[in-house]
Amino acid sequence: MRSILLPTLPTARIHVLRVIVYAFVILDILTLSGDVVAHAGNAEYYTPLLLARILHLPAVTSLVAQLLRALIIVACVAAVAGVTPRITGAVVAIGYWVWMLYSQGYGYVAHDHMALMVAVAVLPTVATPPLFGDGGPAGSAAGRPAGSAADGSVGAGTVGEEPRSEAAGWALRCIQIAVVATYFFSIVPKILYTGSFAAWANSAILTWASLRRGSVLAHWLVENVPWIFVPAQWSGVALEALSPVVLFLRGRALYVAIALYISFHLATLVLLGIHFLPTVICWAAFLPLERWRELGRGRRPRRQAAESGV
Repeated sequence: MRSILLPTLPTARIHVLRVIVYAFVILDILTLSGDVVAHAGNAEYYTPLLLARILHLPAVTSLVAQLLRALIIVACVAAVAGVTPRITGAVVAIGYWVWMLYSQGYGYVAHDHMALMVAVAVLPTVATPPLFGDGGPAGSAAGRPAGSAADGSVGAGTVGEEPRSEAAGWALRCIQIAVVATYFFSIVPKILYTGSFAAWANSAILTWASLRRGSVLAHWLVENVPWIFVPAQWSGVALEALSPVVLFLRGRALYVAIALYISFHLATLVLLGIHFLPTVICWAAFLPLERWRELGRGRRPRRQAAESGV
């Protein structure tokens, strides 16, 4: 059980994921969740979520929205640049969570951001070596001997190996579970709205959605091959119901599974304009991102099956 929840993984994987996540956070607050600034003029529609009520978070004002956005952007840039990434990452986590409480506090809650919110919360918990550093001897991180980190997050290894830690494995596992939960728990509203799993899969929900907001291709499918929507719905709910299996896949099977889920989102984007990009970004937590660090050093990436599995 410990190896499942706390796998020992390369800390460099966290560093690369940090770059990906924080870069996307900047994009997100400027575009997808940029409505926080507009909410400043609609205080009467503010319906705070449970956490916002616990924190007594008042309706956002224009000044607060602008300052919060600037704080998040500066902290993201600093964390990516390696400026005390654990401290700046904590600032990102707090700022982004407040931002999302505002974004989702005006009558609409989008579950596509759940994994991203978990990602910004857990990334600052891991100490990481420089992204394109020398790497040094085994177990070193930013030039420290193995095991010298104050929190004990960097583990020992043999000469030439990347520093690895359970802390990195725990953070990645949290993000992976959040990604999977995004799919698995989406089954619940389907059952609540229609009465059963099969009732939703056999319904005309995709046909209706295609007519209401579909692309030209979606309209063509409705007119020419309407029978395709029920099998597509069964395929979708099957992916959602089986999503926990991804947590136990390794190697090529894992990559095939990731490709299936990304293809699912590509299809919904093309047909319905629904992208789920915050969740798609977090699929990177399943990949051996430390190989990018090897490429940055000008070395040929090492293929290690044990590392690529989680």
